[in-house]
Amino acid sequence: MRKMMEILSRGASDAKTEALAPTHPVDLSDQDFDRFVSSYPIVVVDFWASWCAPCRFMAPIVKELAAEFGGKIAFGKLDVDNNPLTAAKYGIMSIPTFIIFKNGTPVDMIVGAMPKQRFKSLIMQHLS
Repeated sequence: MRKMMEILSRGASDAKTEALAPTHPVDLSDQDFDRFVSSYPIVVVDFWASWCAPCRFMAPIVKELAAEFGGKIAFGKLDVDNNPLTAAKYGIMSIPTFIIFKNGTPVDMIVGAMPKQRFKSLIMQHLS
């Protein structure tokens, strides 16, 4: 009986476990954007374009932070040229723009390129 109770309680706690965030940035589209940002407790989305030099500067930083925060924060990338509906929905006027979502709701917007440590510290403010 005791062993059965342990198995049942372990199963119940496993059911409450949230999906771990990917350890790499996920390419997003207008079609899957809402599902992605609501799938994880904290999500950072990089609104970018291939022709944007500051976006290219931030790309390896986003990739590194996705690996560092893997499991805690999900990172997505949305190409604004190929996904204008979502970019318009969030009023993206400059790129790169990063929007931080908590439980599917936008809570912060960061605009422009910056050093990795500054970007990381801005994101970490939302971990508590």
